[in-house]
Amino acid sequence: MEQDKIRSPLKDTDTTSPNARVTDGRLRELALAVLATEADAVESLKERIDETFTKACRYMLACEGRVVVTGMGKSGHIGNKVAATLASTGTPAFFVHPGEASHGDLGMITPQDVVLALSNSGETEEMITILPLIKRLNVPLIALTGNPDSTLAKAANAHINVKVPKEACPLGLAPTSSTTAALAMGDALAVSLLEARGFTAEDFARSHPGGRLGRRLLLLIDDLMHTGERVPQVTPETALADALMEMSRKGLGMTAVVDQKQRLLGVFTDGDLRRALDRNVDVHRTKVRDVMTERCKTVHPQQLAAEALAVMDEHKINALLVIDDNEQLVGALNMHDLLRAGVV
Repeated sequence: MEQDKIRSPLKDTDTTSPNARVTDGRLRELALAVLATEADAVESLKERIDETFTKACRYMLACEGRVVVTGMGKSGHIGNKVAATLASTGTPAFFVHPGEASHGDLGMITPQDVVLALSNSGETEEMITILPLIKRLNVPLIALTGNPDSTLAKAANAHINVKVPKEACPLGLAPTSSTTAALAMGDALAVSLLEARGFTAEDFARSHPGGRLGRRLLLLIDDLMHTGERVPQVTPETALADALMEMSRKGLGMTAVVDQKQRLLGVFTDGDLRRALDRNVDVHRTKVRDVMTERCKTVHPQQLAAEALAVMDEHKINALLVIDDNEQLVGALNMHDLLRAGVV
């Protein structure tokens, strides 16, 4: 049949999938080229840390309000991160979308603020639209662009040039190196301001109470310790066997030894038990007072949990008793409590 002589056009077409045509080696080569290009872009920023950079820092240090960060598209995503970094390192800041700004959100900017605008081209339409409004407010404008001759750059009180030699995208279209450069410069601004403000680790923890550093620096022993019936305690006259039962019930690997007024006299631990058994003591006849450690390490409830960890580390122990100013037993904690709280 004539139809049998008609060749399918698919016969002359390469049907190999793109996945099959690209080797693992080529994928690694492409990735390394991206990293090299972006590293070069960041390296080129060193010469831009000049008097314009310090001028921008001065504007933000003198700001009595907040730093309002704005940017469109990929620059907006970078701006969001820069605003978050500024806010968490002692410079009050927030992000405003330039498209929304011209429809009411510009009212969020006050005369006490500073505006930090990001645009690689410096000619982004939404940014140019709000320039007259920013100028009318008479607030300092800091611009990060890759075009010193752009409208945004010329309108800025301080312009930081973040131009890159080339994008990492082989098509030269997708913002890659340029966004990396803007992000790095934003970090440079934030960290410079952090140092200038005398911002401390404790300040950082207060703005990150849910983070690990916040837990390490802000959590008190009072927040973690076992109290009331959960605290293992016996009197000096308690038989060693009964003390062991108290330790087993409370599960902290120790028991406090207290007098009738709850004043701490000592502690009996797993280590004390091993030493007692080495001496072949009778656990039914021996009193706790004869095998306890009298001068034991203690902490106070208002100390930081991190301080308890430091005591445990220094003295190679796994639990601590908590006493008040009158040396009365008020609580206990061990390494597992610190682990659960994220202090370790």
